[in-house]
Amino acid sequence: MQRGMLSRPVGLLFLAPAIVFIAVFLVYPFFSIFQMSFTNTTLVGVNAVNPQFVGFDNYVALFNADQWMRRGEMGFSLLLTAQFVIGSGLIGQAVLGLFIAVLLHNRRGFTRELVFTLAIAAWIIPDVVVAFAWFAYLAPDGTLNNLLNTLGIAGPDWLFKHPMISIIFFNTWRGAAFSMLLFSSALSSIPPSQLETADVLGASGWQKFRDILLPQLTPYILTDLLLITLWTFNTFTPFLLTGGGPSYQTDVISIFTYRIGLRFFEFGKGSAAAMVVMIINLAIASIYLLVSRSRKVRA
Repeated sequence: MQRGMLSRPVGLLFLAPAIVFIAVFLVYPFFSIFQMSFTNTTLVGVNAVNPQFVGFDNYVALFNADQWMRRGEMGFSLLLTAQFVIGSGLIGQAVLGLFIAVLLHNRRGFTRELVFTLAIAAWIIPDVVVAFAWFAYLAPDGTLNNLLNTLGIAGPDWLFKHPMISIIFFNTWRGAAFSMLLFSSALSSIPPSQLETADVLGASGWQKFRDILLPQLTPYILTDLLLITLWTFNTFTPFLLTGGGPSYQTDVISIFTYRIGLRFFEFGKGSAAAMVVMIINLAIASIYLLVSRSRKVRA
C-alpha cells in the first residue's frame, strides 16, 4: 500500500496557520459571544466594568410574547427578514438569474456581453457606492421620479412610502449576477445535442426548459437557493439606504442585531440576538443538507 507523500505531523504543520486563524477569528469570538449572551454587559455604566451573569434574561427579553411582534422587536424583524429573503432572494435573485442565464444560453454577441457585464458590475461595485447610487435613483427628485414625470406620473418618495419594496428591488439588482453566473456555468455542461434533438421533434421553448434543462439544473438551484438565502438573511446593505426605517419598516434581523448591540450598546442582549441568528442559519443549512442527501439516496 502506497504511503502518502507527507507524514501526519508534517501535514498538521502545514495546516497549523489555518487552524490558528480559524481559532482566533472564528472559534474564540463565537464562544465569547455565547458567554456574553448570558450577561448584562454594556459599553458604558456599571455593567461595562462589572457585568453580571443574568442567565437567560436576554433571551427571554427577545422572545417576550407581549412585545414579540411590536415594531422594533425581534419577531417583527424576523417577519420583515422573511419578506426580504423571499422577495429579493428566492423570487428576485434566483428567478432573475435563472431567467437571464436561460434566455442568453448559447447566444453570442454584443447583447449577451453587455447584460453579463452590467450584472457583474452591479455585483462587484462596493456597497457604499451602490447605496449612494440607488439613494439618488429613488430620492423624491431622483432619476426614477424624473423618468416618471416625463410620462405624466407623479412618483412618490420611494424610500419613505415603499421602503421594503425599494430594498427588495435594490438587493435583487445587486445580487442577481451570482445566480446568473452559476446557472450559465451549469447550462454550459448540458450537451447541445439534447436541445437539438428536442428542436427536431418540435418541442417548444417551455417544453425544453421543463423536460431537459430544469431536471439537470435542480442540484444547482438547491445550491443557489441555500447560498442566496443565507447571504440575504445576513446582509447589512439595506442599512445604507434606510437605516432600518422609516419607523422600523426595514428593520431586518441584521439591522436589529446591530441596533441592539452596537447602537444601544447592550452587548449582552445583542449577543443573544446574534446567537439566535446563528441558530437560524444552521437550521437553514441543515434543511438544505437533508434535502440534498435525500435526493442522492433516491438517485
